[in-house]
Amino acid sequence: MVSVASVMKGTLYLIPTSLGDEAPVTILPDYNRQVLNKLSHFVVEDLRTARRFLKKILPEINIDALSFYILNEHSSEEEIAALPKILLDGNNLGLLSEAGLPCVADPGALLVSHAHEAGVKVIPLSGPSSLFLALMASGFNGQNFAFFGYLPIDKRERMLKIRELEATALHTGQTQLFIEAPYRNRQMMDALLETLHPFTKLCIAVDITLPGEYIRTQAVQQWKKTGYPDINKKPAVFLVGM
Repeated sequence: MVSVASVMKGTLYLIPTSLGDEAPVTILPDYNRQVLNKLSHFVVEDLRTARRFLKKILPEINIDALSFYILNEHSSEEEIAALPKILLDGNNLGLLSEAGLPCVADPGALLVSHAHEAGVKVIPLSGPSSLFLALMASGFNGQNFAFFGYLPIDKRERMLKIRELEATALHTGQTQLFIEAPYRNRQMMDALLETLHPFTKLCIAVDITLPGEYIRTQAVQQWKKTGYPDINKKPAVFLVGM
């Protein structure tokens, strides 16, 4: 028998966003729009970008009638732990990513963990992931891969990590994925070309799903010959593989 308490709980929807300024309707399923149209409570990283996204996908929406709650790297554990109360009060809640899928390289995973502890239903919606789209287009092993987020900023620590990832890729066949703050992309690319062996394969995937999309896989020695495009301040995924 289903308890009254469980019936009264809201549902947490994990809502992907587009990866750039392209119209969301060209990237996201129409079902996402239907779900968004029924929600009035949202957890977001940045209020301004969340409001802009919602107005793009739902031009008719009354933004001022919605309730927004901030969850980002500055949120305290107490603030995050309090968010499930919205759901326990019977409200459906949408978790919006800044770009792509929520909870992947994204602080939203903390809310989802608390939601499961509270016995709340969690529904992930379909949408673009720069990591998986890059993996798909890289030509690397898609059955054995690992994502490492950001590599160390310190030059020596970063070099050691790159060598570690390269050794793993070459010895196990596991594709290694990582990202960098867009304004440090050039430093990362230069470090990769300086550190990796000439025959190691490197893929860079930049501006995925956007008009300037660039995805290329080739050996490090070839990258050194051809050079690489301007990737400064552009969202990029780096992959090392076989």
